[in-house]
Amino acid sequence: MGLLVTALERAGIAVQRTREPGGSPGAEAIRTLLLEGETERWDAVSETLLFFAARRDHIARTIAPALAAGRWVVCDRFTDSTIAYQGYGRGLPLDQLVAVQRFALADFGPDLTLMLDLPAADGLARVAARSGSADRFERLDQEFHRRLRDGFLAIARSEPGRCVVIDASGNIDLVHRAILAAIAQRFGAVLA
Repeated sequence: MGLLVTALERAGIAVQRTREPGGSPGAEAIRTLLLEGETERWDAVSETLLFFAARRDHIARTIAPALAAGRWVVCDRFTDSTIAYQGYGRGLPLDQLVAVQRFALADFGPDLTLMLDLPAADGLARVAARSGSADRFERLDQEFHRRLRDGFLAIARSEPGRCVVIDASGNIDLVHRAILAAIAQRFGAVLA
């Protein structure tokens, strides 16, 4: 994400970098509740409600003001993550998740979603290789992560006008170039 933000800034585009869960003081407090502790600390419904509470605060306090000021918002994760994690991963009915999403966000959503795709085993190997401890979702088993990947790919197939799947198996330079190409194609921005 840092490389993308730098490329946008070099191109003269004002940008707000943020993340989910988190991105505002209230959402960061909820992030701690969601990511720390035992893997089964919350059931899927509680997770969903916490994610949408954090997201609503994040939009109100960070994203909407940035957009109103004319800045692009680059967010690490958004509603698709909840659909994938709690729906495809945890098994909640997708129609119920979409109903909660509509209630919490109305029709607010991203113009473009880049989904960085890796086989589940490769993604878990990357988590294990980096320094620091894995969060409670990263500690879930490979089968959960396979369902999660399948969910993200299903979302991308269902919304090809918004979603672009990026092969993340290459090195960081290849992935970064693919991201810049997707943004250039969608928005006509010339990025380097």
